[in-house]
Amino acid sequence: MKRYDDTNPFSIETYGKKLIGHTFEDVIAWSTENAINKGTIKEAQESYSNKARKGGLGNLLEQLYFGYNINSCSDADFKLAGVELKATPYEIRKDGSKKAGERLVLTMIDYNSPMEKDFYKSHLWEKCRLLLLVYYLRDKTKKSNLMYKIDYVKLFTPTPTDLRIIEQDYKVIADKIIAGKAHELSEADTMYLGACTKGATAAKSTVKQYYNDNVLARKRAFCYKNSYMTSVLNDYIINDIDTYEPIIKDEKDLENCTLAEYITGKINQYIGCSDEELCRIFNREYNNNKAQWYDLVFKMLGIKSSKALEFKKANIVVKAIRLNEKGKMVESSPLPNINFKNLIEQDWEESDLYNYLSETKFFFVVYHQVGGVYVLKGCQLWNMPSEDLEKIVFDGWQKIKGIVQNGVRFTMKQQKNGIVFTNNLPKKNDNDIIHIRPHAQKRYYVMEDGAVYGNGSLADADQLPDGRWMPKQSFWLNNTYILSILDKHLRKN
Repeated sequence: MKRYDDTNPFSIETYGKKLIGHTFEDVIAWSTENAINKGTIKEAQESYSNKARKGGLGNLLEQLYFGYNINSCSDADFKLAGVELKATPYEIRKDGSKKAGERLVLTMIDYNSPMEKDFYKSHLWEKCRLLLLVYYLRDKTKKSNLMYKIDYVKLFTPTPTDLRIIEQDYKVIADKIIAGKAHELSEADTMYLGACTKGATAAKSTVKQYYNDNVLARKRAFCYKNSYMTSVLNDYIINDIDTYEPIIKDEKDLENCTLAEYITGKINQYIGCSDEELCRIFNREYNNNKAQWYDLVFKMLGIKSSKALEFKKANIVVKAIRLNEKGKMVESSPLPNINFKNLIEQDWEESDLYNYLSETKFFFVVYHQVGGVYVLKGCQLWNMPSEDLEKIVFDGWQKIKGIVQNGVRFTMKQQKNGIVFTNNLPKKNDNDIIHIRPHAQKRYYVMEDGAVYGNGSLADADQLPDGRWMPKQSFWLNNTYILSILDKHLRKN
């Protein structure tokens, strides 16, 4: 006999909240004591503690706590209440803030049948309209995932503004599939709702498309992006004070346009204004430092700070691009820092670089130098095409990983201003899209014999797998590549 009313979402939530403060091992112990499950604790532990078993902890709660059997039915878990159960991890960063441990997979995308165009008639909407989110702390110091503690349980449905954006995301994905381009889908195509890959490797997870059976496509599922789930965790579940500002002040702003159209429209109304004029308009000091052009983007969007709520949820990264008088982009654009020890342990599709570029949408705001000022030319939302990521970026990443694994070779030269080191890591000309080089100005090296060189400190360096230290490195997007993908009207003089 169930201890909750399975027709009532709030009864399900109330019963679920009794999990707070307990571990998954506790749930197994309770189920054995109460004879909900006839197996032994040991058998249950062996069954659910396999970290490779996707959804294992969620299955544990479904069977042993809520008392219903797992099946292949496509309905919501609690069909009579229209509630879907989702157990999902969160992690604590070094600074103490909390983030979602992963994207939240909602349901598989069916390539065998026609695609439903109406989001609210789709199977996806049935599965995500009301979620019971069970957040557990993924503590990697624990010997078993069954020792993870459940900290938050709450019913969740997106806000009206979020739903409008999710509906727009669904349309982007559906339109691409119907056009026979499922093989070109990328998680970064959209804002909050993503189409994430499913399957261990690309080779083992490709299937025929309903709309284009001549080209195989990766299996994918609808998901809420990691960035969106982090926002849900902090702003809705934990109810932290939200320091982010919304660009969309009223959901009616999106009645006749998409989020992308609204954002680009806000910027494009200032096309032709110089940075000097924009500083006057927004009462900002005109000082020509690098932050100036970045700050102006958010001021044009109506944001006082640089923390836009929609950008946080959609994982949109702003890049202020400056072209010189000849229309050339002088500087390449930095990506996140590299940790060498993590790099050599990662497979490509689990790597930091792959996750970043496959999930991030970039917002390029372009200024063109005219005389002594930079004039706004416009903006462009962009994410990296999967073909570029899977082929060219992968090749560059693989070569860098190989050199780090085999040992970076340094050449030391004595120059007038001191000792200078060069290395055999790939240079910018070795790959059309990415390269690796230091992000900071200071240099710090520790060699095999313990000799120290440079003008920095250990905080400016990263340790190589062989124990030596070298200046912290970042991946960079090549300036020539960025220029090549900009819309023509942003490039021409």
